[in-house]
Amino acid sequence: MIRRIVVKDVFAVNCYFYIDDETQHGFLIDPGAQASRILQKIAENGWTIERILLTHGHFDHTGAVSEIAQTLDIPYSIHRDGEKYLTDTRWNLSAYCGRDVYLDGAEYFDDGDIIRLKANPLFALKVILTPGHTPDSVTFYSQQEHAAFVGDTIFRDCPGSTQYIGGNEVQLYNSIYKRILTLPDDTVLYSGHTEPTTVGHEKSMYYPNSG
Repeated sequence: MIRRIVVKDVFAVNCYFYIDDETQHGFLIDPGAQASRILQKIAENGWTIERILLTHGHFDHTGAVSEIAQTLDIPYSIHRDGEKYLTDTRWNLSAYCGRDVYLDGAEYFDDGDIIRLKANPLFALKVILTPGHTPDSVTFYSQQEHAAFVGDTIFRDCPGSTQYIGGNEVQLYNSIYKRILTLPDDTVLYSGHTEPTTVGHEKSMYYPNSG
C-alpha cells in the first residue's frame, strides 16, 4: 500500500508511506516537513514505521527526519554519498532558505542494496543509484508493486533539476534513460514534487518518435 501526503515548509514535497498490508509495518520516504502531521497520520492508521528512507539529502526532503526518528525511535537511511548533504546546510540548501537542517547518525546504503521489512522480509525495496539531481539521488524500486520512488530525478512530463550543488545534467539523463526508463512500462513513478506518472508515459516524451 502506498499513501502520499503533501507536506510544506518553504517548498511543498511529496512524502510517502509504503506500508505492508499484511503486517501494517512499512517505510516512510522523504518526510520533508510537518513532523507532527506525519506522526498523526501514522498513529491514526496504526502503522509501525520501521525505517525512514531518503531519496537524497536536500532539506525539503529531510526537514522532519530528526523529530520523527526520535519520536518513533527508528533509524533513517540515505545513500553514502549523501552524508555531505545531511551535514552541510549549504549543500542541503537549508542555509539559503532561512532553515538550519543538520542531521548526523544516518545509516547508509549502496546501489543494488535490498531494504527489507523486518516484519515481512518479502516486502522490500531495491536501491537504484540515479545521480544527476544530486550525487546521492536514488530510486527505491518495488518490482512486486510496480512502483518506483524517484525523488527529484524525474517528474511527470519533465526531468529533475541540475542547478544546485552537485547537480550534473549528463548524469541525470543517463539515470533517466538507463536506470528509470528501462523499468517495465507499467511501473508507477512517485516523484518528490508532481503527480505520479508511469515509465510508459515518460517514454513517450523521451522517445517521441518511437511509435
